[in-house]
Amino acid sequence: MRKSGYLFAVGALALGFVVVILGAYTRLVHAGLGCPDWPGCYGFLGVPRSDTAIQLAEMRFPDDPVEAFKAWAEMIHRYAAGILGLVILGLALMSLRQKRVPGYPVGLSFGLLLLVVCQALFGMWTVTLKLWPQVVTAHLLGGFATLSLLMLLCLRLHGGFHPMGPAKAIGKLRFLARLTLLVVIAQITLGGWTSTNYAAVACVDFPTCHGEWWPEMDFAAGFHLLHEIGPNYLGGMLLGEGRTAIHFTHRLGAIVTSLFVLVLAWKLMDRRMPRLAGLLTLVLITQVGLGITNVLAHLPLAVAVAHNAVGATLLLVVVAINYRLRAPAADAIFSTERSSSRLASR
Repeated sequence: MRKSGYLFAVGALALGFVVVILGAYTRLVHAGLGCPDWPGCYGFLGVPRSDTAIQLAEMRFPDDPVEAFKAWAEMIHRYAAGILGLVILGLALMSLRQKRVPGYPVGLSFGLLLLVVCQALFGMWTVTLKLWPQVVTAHLLGGFATLSLLMLLCLRLHGGFHPMGPAKAIGKLRFLARLTLLVVIAQITLGGWTSTNYAAVACVDFPTCHGEWWPEMDFAAGFHLLHEIGPNYLGGMLLGEGRTAIHFTHRLGAIVTSLFVLVLAWKLMDRRMPRLAGLLTLVLITQVGLGITNVLAHLPLAVAVAHNAVGATLLLVVVAINYRLRAPAADAIFSTERSSSRLASR
């Protein structure tokens, strides 16, 4: 049965998805430093609009002239993220009132709240450290993690997705699903590193790169994790070979991820779970198609944002599959309790 707060959690999940998309849009239109300070914008609560406010803003930040479009893109993302934080706080407080309900995810609710606080810190560091790739990538991963935990919260509160069969019967499938989840997370991390280092168009042809199957690459530079703190990383600091190495690794990761996802879909079909298998396959094909389009069309904004959105969807589907294949021990206990109460009533 659905537990209290389910619809509230679904709303939070939808809002979290919007926040992830807004974050991708902000990054792709190069608006990550649209407001050079945090949490305000040029010292104001909102974007400075009047001539007097703009003059004051440019006096405060003489090296960062006001660009209204970029500033609004950044602030709308912040406003949405702030609202999401308040919603998650509400879910955590609600869970305290339900703490005596068997199986209510109190720990998960407060874990989400802690993650959102960390996300706020990474959002601040993204600005104050001038888009340092390590922080921006961590901020992106934190957004995907928040979305995943919200999905898990919705599934826990729904109460209708029971585990599939005895543990021994699906042990191998469960292991494959967990492994696929790790591979998808790794690929999302590579995608984030590609984006934060502005390597998405390092190769402009497909399936080759610069007309070669193995182009000239500098992996040491591309995956150097100790970049200097201080420079403005807007637009990226890497040379061509470093960006090519990142882009090409992301392509290889896409191949590995596709293989794992397709094998998982095939195994799900074998276990008579065609809907999950079909959804997983459809999302994968869409994501691969968007990735190829990004390369051939030189990163059109709508396609690039959609690539982020479908990547998030793929992660959520794999999270849902792992939840569906979870160990049945807890459900068996609750089932026994229900059966015993029915017998007692008779």
